[in-house]
This record gives sequence, structure tokens and C-alpha cells, in this order.
Amino acid sequence: MNPVDVVLANNDRVTVRVGDVFLKIDADHDRSAREVEAMSLAPVPTAAVLWREPPVLALAAVSGAPIDLPGQPSVASPGAWSAVGACIRRLHDAPLPPWTVPYTNAARWESVEALAMPLARECEWLLSHEVLPSELVEQNRRRAEAVLRPWRPAFIHGDLHVVHVFIEGDTVSGILDWSEAAPGDAAFDLASLTFAHPERLTDVLNGYGDGIDPELVRAWWSYRCLTAVRWLVENGYGPPEEYPEVAMLRSISQ
Repeated sequence: MNPVDVVLANNDRVTVRVGDVFLKIDADHDRSAREVEAMSLAPVPTAAVLWREPPVLALAAVSGAPIDLPGQPSVASPGAWSAVGACIRRLHDAPLPPWTVPYTNAARWESVEALAMPLARECEWLLSHEVLPSELVEQNRRRAEAVLRPWRPAFIHGDLHVVHVFIEGDTVSGILDWSEAAPGDAAFDLASLTFAHPERLTDVLNGYGDGIDPELVRAWWSYRCLTAVRWLVENGYGPPEEYPEVAMLRSISQ
């Protein structure tokens, strides 16, 4: 008998695994419908949809394993990371999905101003509450402001963490969790992919090809970190000096 493993559980969604089947239970039926449509449009390997009976979406497990894990040394080969870069380039070059913003975090891609407001708000909170040294905040804010410019929309995954990218050897076997897919900034995907392993950015760009400034990816790293710290503090994730986000802010400021 296959055990039931809880993969994710929160007030909005629960994902469980039973053998080779993942059951995603989503209170928002439209969100799961959007995820299925995104997977059907993406020209990259995704999990096979077995059936959908709201509120449940059944997906087949993909072969292989995550390319790497956050918080652990990278073990995947440069070739594997380059293959992921080439795969993401195919996605970014594909026709845009028919919606204009992701189902959640909708304000993110509406305008440059919509990106600027959270950055200003979170930096002001970090400084007023003396959570991080002012020099660290200001230096990373200046870098993060590079993302505040018009971008050419691309078909992005929108939540491209390493645990969502599966490989077999040096081949991409599947990309998971498409609920944030939308037209957006291609550099955002590449920053999300390399956030836990920034030393792999060169390998990813070798596969991705031309068109992305590495400094723009690093700017997204700063943006993501600065806008995440308050949520971590307020949700009890311990002292800020222990956050990976703070470690990255320090590392890219050196």
C-alpha cells in the first residue's frame, strides 16, 4: 500500500502524493484551471495531467529529481544547468499566454510603478525598525532599482525555484507548479532559478543564450531579498541574521 505524503499544506492549497500521483486540492477552482492551461501552452516538459475534478487536480510524477536543493551545495553538472537555461529560453521565446498578469501577485507585472512601491515600502520598514544595517539596505536598494524599467514581456513560469525543475542526467525531465505563469520579465525567472545557487548563473546563461544582462539578474536577487525579510520576521522565521536572504544581500554587496 502506498503511503499518503503531504507535500504542501496551507489555507489555500494542499498537495499530497500517493505513489506516482500528486493530488493538488485547491479551494480556488479558477487557479487550478489556469495552471492546467499554462502547462498545455508551455513548450517545455511538464507533469502529465491525469484528471481534474475541482477542487482536485491529479498530476503524474515526473521522472528524475530536482536539479539541486536550497541550502545545500550544488551537485548538478554545469551541463545540467545549461540544459535548464536552454529549456527556459524556449519558454521565454514562446507566444505569450492569453492572460496579462499571474493569478496571484497580480500587481507585480502591471507597471514599473507596481514593482517600485513594494521595494520602497519594505526598505523603509527595514530601516525604520533597524532590522538590517542601513548601508546594506541602501546598497542593495540601489542595485534592485535596476529592475524598475520597462521590460519586453516573455512567457515566464513565475515561480521557478530549483525544487520545481527536475532533471535526469543533463536533461530536463519536467518543470512543476505553473500557477504563477504569465507575461513578465524574463530575468525574474532566471533570478528565481539561481537564487539558491548564484554561482550557477554563468552555466544557466551559457545555455540560455544572448539577451539577458547578468547584472539585471543580480538586481532581481536584491529585490527579492529586500522584499522578503519583513514577511519572514513577522511570521516567526527566527533572527534575520540567519536568513538566506540576508546572507545573499551581504554576499552581493561585497
